[in-house]
Amino acid sequence: MTKRQPRYNPEEHARRGDDIYERSVRPQVEAGNRGKIVAIDIDSGAFEVADDVLTASDHLLARCPNSQTWFVRIGHRAVHRFGPRTVPETE
Repeated sequence: MTKRQPRYNPEEHARRGDDIYERSVRPQVEAGNRGKIVAIDIDSGAFEVADDVLTASDHLLARCPNSQTWFVRIGHRAVHRFGPRTVPETE
């Protein structure tokens, strides 16, 4: 198996991914998919929606083996959460 190499620096990769998501992917996937993951090939604009990163990635790589992949969690600012979560107080 050959290792895929990044073609863009991290800033350009993120800029391209966010641009494609906002411009063409988001209008197609937002309704009814909150919390799901979108894997986007930032070269072709191809994308896959799944419940988790691994499944979305596997499906996209099956279609686009040389994909430069960007991930977005639909309806959220980040794919993963770091740090403590807020727990509602109970009475």
